[in-house]
Parts: sequence; C-alpha cells; structure tokens
Amino acid sequence: MPDQDKIRAAFERKAEILARRPAIGQGTAVTKIRIREGMVCDVEEGPWKLTVDLGEASGGTNTAPNPGVYGRAALGSCLAMSYVMWAAKLDVPISHLEVEVQADYDAGSHYGVSDAPPGYQEVRYLVTVESPASEADLLHLLDKADAHTPYLDVFGRAQPMRREVRHLASVG
Repeated sequence: MPDQDKIRAAFERKAEILARRPAIGQGTAVTKIRIREGMVCDVEEGPWKLTVDLGEASGGTNTAPNPGVYGRAALGSCLAMSYVMWAAKLDVPISHLEVEVQADYDAGSHYGVSDAPPGYQEVRYLVTVESPASEADLLHLLDKADAHTPYLDVFGRAQPMRREVRHLASVG
C-alpha cells in the first residue's frame, strides 16, 4: 500500500489550505466529448484523453469501454482512494483494499421498450479490506470516508442538470 505518512501529510496540507481559503477548492470541471466515427467518442480533459465506445450488439465497434464502465470505475476508484486517504488520516493500517461495484440495469429503457428508469435500479459496492485494525476501527474509517467521497455523492444525490444547445448551421 502507499506510504500513509505521505498521504496523511498531503491530506492535512490540502485540508488546511481549503479551510483557510475555501474558494481554492471551488471550480468547474470541463470535459469535451466528440463523436469520431460511428459511436466512438474521444474524451478530453486537460492532458487526459480517453476513448468510449459501445459493443457491436449496440451498434458500436467495441474498441473501448462503454460509458457504464467509466461511470462504475469513477465510483469505485473514488471510493478506494477515499478509503486510503482516510486510513492515513485516521492512522488505520491497510495492507490490501479492493472495491467491487455492482450495478443492476434494464437496457430496454434506453431503447424505449421498458418503463424502468434508464439508469441503474440499484448500485452496490463491496469493500474488501485486509488490515490488522479492529472491525470497529475499519467501519469507522469506511463510514468517515463514505461521508466525504465525491462520486458516492454524485451517484447517491440528484444534482440539477441543465442542457444548453449551440446550433451550428451546416453549409451545403
């Protein structure tokens, strides 16, 4: 596992800065997605570039993970990182940590043939932790981290969504 002292120092330094100047931690993330061919999407944010596609059965070419893989990965990795950060903060040793995200869906809704919501019916996450700490200390750590994990909040709380459209007229 990573160096808990290094993680704790970074955590405390960041918390101290944000406590003194909250505006430093506020901003707007901007990610651009462009359709390249078929349904292949090029995703770009800052220096990061990702590709998203659908499987052949859905009309894609299966050249990259589908959006659901990235969404579940965002949740699971955010949880795992939060657990490691809070373990360092609370001085709870962890020798192994794994998060498994399970999501139940009904694909028929996406195609307009089911009355189910188009998103997930339920999302579960299974946390496997190897640690010499007591179960009470581990549960305290997990509860503390869960309360502060951004993507657990994103998945669990509805945020306002607003669509804006820029219509560029085609020439010819």
